[in-house]
Amino acid sequence: MRGAMKNHGLGHHLAVAFAAAALGAVSSGAALAKDPVKPAPSIWDQPTLTGDWGGARTALKDKGIDITLNYVNEVFGVMSGGVNRRASYEGRLEFSVDTDLQKLIGLPGATTHVTVFQIHNSGHNAAAHVGSLADPSNIDATPTTRLFTAWYEQSFNDRLSIRAGQLAADDEFITSETAGGLVNGTFGWAGVLAGNMTNGGPAYPLATPGVRAKAALTDQLTVLAAVFAGDPAGRDCNDDPQRCNKYGTKFSTSGGALWMGEAQYGVNQGKDAIGLPGMYKLGGWYATADFADQHLGIDGTGATVSLGVDSTATPIQHRGNWGIYGVADQMVWRQAERSLNLFLRSGFSPSDRNLISFYIDGGAGMKGFVPGRPDDVLTFGVAYAKISGDAVDTDRDALVTNGPPQAIRDHELVFELSYAAQLAPWWTLQPDLQYIVHPGGNVADPNDANTTVSNAFVAGLRSTIKF
Repeated sequence: MRGAMKNHGLGHHLAVAFAAAALGAVSSGAALAKDPVKPAPSIWDQPTLTGDWGGARTALKDKGIDITLNYVNEVFGVMSGGVNRRASYEGRLEFSVDTDLQKLIGLPGATTHVTVFQIHNSGHNAAAHVGSLADPSNIDATPTTRLFTAWYEQSFNDRLSIRAGQLAADDEFITSETAGGLVNGTFGWAGVLAGNMTNGGPAYPLATPGVRAKAALTDQLTVLAAVFAGDPAGRDCNDDPQRCNKYGTKFSTSGGALWMGEAQYGVNQGKDAIGLPGMYKLGGWYATADFADQHLGIDGTGATVSLGVDSTATPIQHRGNWGIYGVADQMVWRQAERSLNLFLRSGFSPSDRNLISFYIDGGAGMKGFVPGRPDDVLTFGVAYAKISGDAVDTDRDALVTNGPPQAIRDHELVFELSYAAQLAPWWTLQPDLQYIVHPGGNVADPNDANTTVSNAFVAGLRSTIKF
């Protein structure tokens, strides 16, 4: 009887436990039905290929540390014309760290940035095969692992900021968002700056020490002013400037000072703006270093002669150099997620001390060109670089003195059509076509001095992946 009672008590307790478990399961099921577990996002929908690193990426960003890892690689082939009908491969791995020091250590308005590149190629590049002034690839550089930019920025009341460190002028000056859809380097750091500043100026892949101030005078008007070290290659460089500063760690302060200023006027920039947005810029630069004359030099007797007559003469040196430029980037049509933007940029520099005296580029970019693909962008651009009159005079004098063959330079003209297909938020595939008229400005073909380099047709494919 006592055993029976004991078994009855055990059964009772099991029954109660089972009932409780059943009720718990029902309760949990109801909760799950009310708030179901969200499935993991598809790899094709996440913003980066490697995702959130198990939450670590978001946790770091919440603390003020943002890590970027991108890889850009491309293949270009010179299909006709140029110097060599060959293909080339180029790649660039970009590692960047941005910090918000207010989140990280409680310092209001302070941020830092560091970018390191690992650059590699197949041993030659598209620019060498084409023979052009304008590089068909805006990632082309000497293979190396290099520090690019590293700076500290302090902001004051959202109206003024000061940035100091190793800076690249092409990050902020003479930029056009629409032109950024193109691959040729001239649509970024324009030829009128790249071809005229000492060793290309402070632009990819060579940054220099500098200080930049940015002031938002009104909601529409912003002013930039900066001073950079004038020579990114460093002192006494008699080689390729990228080889002279191979790792980006020279922190050169040689070559005088390069001063730049730019006024930016934006229209309809707010999120709630009804009109079509646009950006208009006017800028200029002044370099304090000495620049060689493009036409005249001093011979062994002290006489002033044409460099085309006596190539051993020492070019006359001019104190300082300068240029002015303007940029217009305007949306002209928008319908739902589709839009059309036009851009125009132009610049001028004095002829006596510069290879390029006048430059102009322009084009159009259409977002959502293909129906149903709102994130794809089709961009077309044309760029014209005029060889300075003094440089042309040198060529003419050489032709008269030495006779043919002697090419007389005039201009270089670039046409580009590029389509950026957004296959995933983290992957862009970009086929690209370029036609370059008078590569090098109409220079002699190194394979046949009796002719000039033929107009070049270049085809390429670029892939950009955000890790």
